[in-house]
This record gives sequence, C-alpha cells and structure tokens, in this order.
Amino acid sequence: MLAPETAVTETSALITNDGVIIGLLMAILGFVFYTNNSDHPAFKKFYRFVPALLLCYFLPSLLNTFGIVDGNATAVTDITMDYLLPACMVLLTLSLDLKAILGLGSKALILFLTGTFGIVIGGPIALLLVSFIFPEMLGGAGPDAVWRGMTTIAGSWIGGGANQAAMKEVYEVGGDIFSAMVTVDIIVANLWMAVLLYMAANAKQIDARTGADTSAIDAIRHKVEKYEAEHVRNPSLRDLMLILAVGFGVAGIAHLLADWIAPAIGTNYPALSKFSLDSLFFWVIVLATAGGIALSFTRARSLEAAGASKIGSVFVYVLVASIGLHMDVTKIVEAPKYFLIGAIWMIIHASLMLLVAKILRAPVFYMAVGSQANVGGAASAPVVASAFHPSLAPVGVLLAVMGYALGTYMAYFSGQVLRVVGS
Repeated sequence: MLAPETAVTETSALITNDGVIIGLLMAILGFVFYTNNSDHPAFKKFYRFVPALLLCYFLPSLLNTFGIVDGNATAVTDITMDYLLPACMVLLTLSLDLKAILGLGSKALILFLTGTFGIVIGGPIALLLVSFIFPEMLGGAGPDAVWRGMTTIAGSWIGGGANQAAMKEVYEVGGDIFSAMVTVDIIVANLWMAVLLYMAANAKQIDARTGADTSAIDAIRHKVEKYEAEHVRNPSLRDLMLILAVGFGVAGIAHLLADWIAPAIGTNYPALSKFSLDSLFFWVIVLATAGGIALSFTRARSLEAAGASKIGSVFVYVLVASIGLHMDVTKIVEAPKYFLIGAIWMIIHASLMLLVAKILRAPVFYMAVGSQANVGGAASAPVVASAFHPSLAPVGVLLAVMGYALGTYMAYFSGQVLRVVGS
C-alpha cells in the first residue's frame, strides 16, 4: 500500500515530485563520491581544495537557488530528519565507548558555553554597528522593530525552533520582521555550517598549525578503528537486515515514546516547555541516542563489525544533502541590512569561539561541534560531529541537548539587552 501523499506547498519550482528530488540528491551524492575517488588528475586537484562533504551540501543548494527545487515546499528534508536522523544516531552509537566520550574533558563544555555567550552579546553589538550605517535600525517600538525580530534569531541559535517560537511570543514579534529574520537565520546559519564542514575536512592540518591537543579525540578514533580492524567481516544479507532492523526499530520506539512523553509534558507540566521538553523532535533524538548507547553494552555492538556505522554515515550524507536544499544564497540581496546584522553577529560568535579554542589549545572539533550545538541544535550538531568521525556524533547530541535547556533563558536575556540597545 502506498503512503498517503504529503500536502504540497504552492511553489513555482521546476520539480515538485519528492521521488524525483530524492533521486536527484542520490545522483549528486553518487557523482561526488565517484569523482572524489577518481584517478583523473583534474578531480584529484579539485578535491585537494574542495572537501567532498562540502560539495554534498553545496550542490543541492544550487537546485534550490535556481528554482529547480523548492526546499521549503518539499517533504524530503522532513523525511530525512524524522526518520534517517534518529536511525543514524542509533547506528553511530552502537560502537560507542561512553567512558571515552565523557573523558573528552571540560574543553568541549567551555567552548559550547563560549558559543552561547557569543550569540547573547553578538546580536546587540551587531545591531549597534549596523546602526552607524542605517540609523533607522534603532528606535523601533512596534511589533516590527528590528530588535524584536532579532530575539527570534537568538532563540534559534542558542536553542532551536521551539525557543525561536517562544521568543516570538514573549517579545510579540510582528509577522513581517519575523519572516525577514527567519530568512536571515536560515541563510547565515547554513553558510556557517558550510564553513564548519570545510574545517572538519581539514581538521588535521588546522590542529597541527594551532598545536591543539587531540589526544582524547584520537583515543576514541583509534579505539573504534581497532575494534573494526579486529572484528570486521564481509556483511551478509542477514547482517544488513539486522543493522536496518536495529536502526529503524529503535528509532521507531523513540517515535512511539516521544508521541506519549511530549504531549504529556506539554499538558501536565507546561512550565517545562521553557526547556523544549514538550518538543517531539527533542525526545525522538534523545531517546534514539539513548537506545543506541544502551545497545552498545549488548551483543548488538557486534553489528559494527558488519558496517553499522558505515550505513549510519550514508544517512549522514543524505541528511547533509537534504539540508542543502534549504540554502538560497540569492536571498541575501533581498534584505542586505538584516543580513549584514546576521553576518556580523555570526562573525562575533565565530571569533570568540576561535579565540577561546586557541587559548585552550582545543581541537577544531570542540569548536565546530560546540558552535553547531548552539546554532544548529540536535538536527545538525551530530552531522558536523560525525564529519570528524562517526563515533563522535553523540558528542553533538549531548551539547545540543544543553542548548535546548539554555535556549529560552539565554535568548530572553539577549532580548532584554537588545531592547535596551534597539529601543
């Protein structure tokens, strides 16, 4: 029986059929991996400067930019986020060494909190700087005041969509400014994610130049690689079916429990919504990750030898490609004043992260995942983390969960500072 058709948003895109869009994304991924492993001199030279993962993100964005696909009208990204991401988290945590993850130390936490601080102060500073060029950005008191709209970006970049919606209600943000700020949020955050993916592909060189201590991360990598080398086997059909059964089975249980837990909290403990604890997506990701961690202590761990994390990595690349569908760089010219604010805001956040990482001699991994746990949340922090190594994906989830908890409070505080600066 075919699944019911998804409601299609009105769009002028050339291609609206989700089946065709999925086919295009897979063709793009196949092209990237084929050329990345090609012996042709031109491809070898090209991929020396352009990471394959970044290309998997950028090429789908061209489909959206040139109107071939409408990233906001297709259900492909929702499908990958709802079904592939939870399964991916299960498969990437099957071989988890929890003790080693916890042994990463305080640097990851310090950089995460630095990222939060950078977002809190970055907005007011960006608004002040841009007001020197565009004085009309200050002094607004109505629902479409610029400072009010910026509170929703703070909510999104510290916590996530639920925190963004909370700021919209708390600060009574008008529809026009909210729409403009959502566009700024998506474009600037996605551009920054592209930078982080580039850094992930060049992490060894960056860490070597900064003299970062990567011993804790290397220990996790080596332990996973050693386990794979000692137990690896050619996967049978049974192995592959079991891997998919475990991945999607645990993800299904996570969905089932989330469907009960989130509404129950929203109805009986509405105060906890400040922590996004009434969010279905939050609980699906947390429960799927917890399920994978629990299975890492059982015989299910042996599925890693048959390629569980490799299938999880396939899901990661599909996720990256689907996220790229939401990127439209031409939108920047539609509201240059707002995008200038967003760009300066992100530069302040990134500069603080890089400065503290240099002082701590922390690996670029800590900086990248700490930043994405703030800006991208549970949807993309594991993707950035797994770009460094599949076994590191849970670190992204753990930090993103902290972002959900801090999001509303820190965004509210940033909003109060924005009110003082912008009124």
